[in-house]
Amino acid sequence: MLPDAQNPLQAPTRRLRSPSLRALTVGLTMATAPFALPLAAHAQDLSRPVDTTPIQGAPPTPPAPSDDVQPVAFSADNVDYDQNAEFVTATGNVVLSRRNEKDQPQSVRADKVTWNRKTGQILADGNVRLVDENGNQVYTEHAELTDELKTGMMDNLLLVMRESGRMAAVKGERLPNGDVILHQAAYSGCDVTDSEGCPKKPTWRIIAKQVIYSEEQSRVRFKGARLEFFGIVQIPVLGLTISTDGGSVGGFMVPEVRSSPSNGLQLTESYYWKIGDNRDLTATVSAFTKSAPMAQLQYRALTENGAYQITGYATASNRISITSSDPNSQSAFRGYIFANGRFQLDEHWSVTASIRRATDRTFLSRYDISGDDRLRSMVEIERIDQDSYFSLAGYATQTMRSGTSQGSIPVAVPVMDYRHRFDDPWLGGKFQLQLNTLGISRSEGQDTQRAFAAGQWELTRLTGMGQEVTFTGLLRGDIYHSDQNNETTTVIYQGMPGWQTRVVATAAVDVKWPFVGEVFGGTQVLTPRLQLVGTPKTKNIEIPNEDSRAMELDTGNLFALNRFPGYDRVEDTVRLTYGLDWKFERPRWRITSTVGQSLRLSKPISVLPDGTGLSSKASDIVGRTEIRYRDFINLIHRFRLDEGSLTVRRNEFDAVIGNNRSYLEIGYTELNRDISENIEDLRDRSEVRTAGRIAFARYWSLFGSAVVNLTSRKQDPTYGSDGFQPLRTRFGAAYDDDCLQIAVTWRRDYATIGDARKGNSFQLHFSLKSIGAH
Repeated sequence: MLPDAQNPLQAPTRRLRSPSLRALTVGLTMATAPFALPLAAHAQDLSRPVDTTPIQGAPPTPPAPSDDVQPVAFSADNVDYDQNAEFVTATGNVVLSRRNEKDQPQSVRADKVTWNRKTGQILADGNVRLVDENGNQVYTEHAELTDELKTGMMDNLLLVMRESGRMAAVKGERLPNGDVILHQAAYSGCDVTDSEGCPKKPTWRIIAKQVIYSEEQSRVRFKGARLEFFGIVQIPVLGLTISTDGGSVGGFMVPEVRSSPSNGLQLTESYYWKIGDNRDLTATVSAFTKSAPMAQLQYRALTENGAYQITGYATASNRISITSSDPNSQSAFRGYIFANGRFQLDEHWSVTASIRRATDRTFLSRYDISGDDRLRSMVEIERIDQDSYFSLAGYATQTMRSGTSQGSIPVAVPVMDYRHRFDDPWLGGKFQLQLNTLGISRSEGQDTQRAFAAGQWELTRLTGMGQEVTFTGLLRGDIYHSDQNNETTTVIYQGMPGWQTRVVATAAVDVKWPFVGEVFGGTQVLTPRLQLVGTPKTKNIEIPNEDSRAMELDTGNLFALNRFPGYDRVEDTVRLTYGLDWKFERPRWRITSTVGQSLRLSKPISVLPDGTGLSSKASDIVGRTEIRYRDFINLIHRFRLDEGSLTVRRNEFDAVIGNNRSYLEIGYTELNRDISENIEDLRDRSEVRTAGRIAFARYWSLFGSAVVNLTSRKQDPTYGSDGFQPLRTRFGAAYDDDCLQIAVTWRRDYATIGDARKGNSFQLHFSLKSIGAH
């Protein structure tokens, strides 16, 4: 492909040659100093190829004669020395290289270098390339250097920055204080060549009458700057500063614009302050046409053994309570705080903490900060080594749900879990000891304390026919105390008040028999599996249920010793579980499938409610299939069939088709468990989810997503929908190239909760690579 005519940001494309093998090398010694102009560019040309080949032919740097003097390695094809004038002239692949006092490499490369030994001035001419200690590269046709390798005057220069930005200037000069001034400069963070190496105009560039570079601060300030888009639109830019060492720079960031039914038009502006190399602060102000302004502060810090951040929001606005019948708004202070951090105290010990609190239940949704329906705060101390684990934690949750009383939400303190694993010296298996405590308190509801100690033994053996046999034994002792049990509305969760004790003993044998073979040009593994589990009848109804409520059979817990999700409920009696795993692999393809069922060999237990899939003698049939084709197609299907009528009780489908630029996601969930409406944790529902993006015209794309609730009153009598209720939808268009992002998004919310109103919202996102982000 023939190159296009050079645009104002193009330059000659002749590459620098490697030094000749015949190069004459001479060791020179010069005074130390930082080198180079880390910010410049070939005049009106940002597309000159970057020479990334290492400098060869230069000799190793000789030892420094003193702590204050650093040597310079010098090589060239030819060297002439005028003894009378004391001029040294080197021609042909001239290379000067050195390492500064921080042992960082610096170099100068040119067609010709002249050194005046009397004045110490060095003149470099022809295809001059300078590389500083930060990795920034300067290209120019002529440069004046001191004997400290500091640049003086330069003409028609180009800088290729370490962070991919490029700057061009007609002229550059160094001031007595060490600062460098560039005249008639242009800067861009965009690529200036296409995939075939042909020149192209950058999407945006900054044109400035003058650019000032501070070597001490590694900062570049623009004066008289204008931001140019697509070579046409120009916008004045005030106070722009960028970094040359890859670090962040304090200053104002690119504003955001959006609108919403609750707040009207919103303009958000942020100021970023880099306090230090390990700390920063971002202050944000949002102005609204329908409500008072809102302030936000975010502080982030890295320490020697961890990191933490603190974010806070504050405003004063009218609020409509969702916990009372009064429709009138109330003016009040409103805000939200979110802080989290993790610290590694030593090789084994760590501390993790998180705090999330809001002044009311609609603040986060009204200001589009978060859609979470609960905010969890926690602190945890952990110790982990090869054979043991210890955790001591506490949890507190703030509900955002309109129909839930905060007093019924538990505070869990303390939550302790300790596990230690050690070898079985007799049979070669593994022992695990576990100690666990849990304390739950509510201001309006049941309080429960629990502690247990458990020991588990496990042994896995392979038979001569290839079966994998696992033997398991478990013994556990529980102690509970609870009060105010009658305040728990679901009767089967209450338990008996006062002290309760329980002993749990479980024995199991699990057999897997894999068969491997070739089929359809690939490899398949067919693994029948059989498991026998026995647990003597034990207390269940008498024990309060705090952590085992969301019980449902699926392939994830089909072969678990206890198919309840927590410790408060135990699946006793004797059961036989059988299933089949199938895996197929060939180039680009992978298919996995699991199906199984369990059969209770003794009387079914009443603690399992109807609709869980386990209440009958024979369980429901569960299965899961996943199909993957490269990274382009991923299909997952989960199901549960009624063991008697084969009615579909659970039907879930998720599909992802496409690549990073264009894709389609579809999800469908139908839960038809026919479970009692009194069990709020297992209510039936149906919904469909979709999201996608279509890329076109190289950099443009359309995107969208939607969630529709298909639950009808027949499935859930407490639900007020007719079976088709959109929950949220989003559509938008975006432009995204290597250095510019622009996106316009429309979103619709379909429910009003307090002062968070339903309706249409719009957002404009704008981002420049290397500018206005941190």
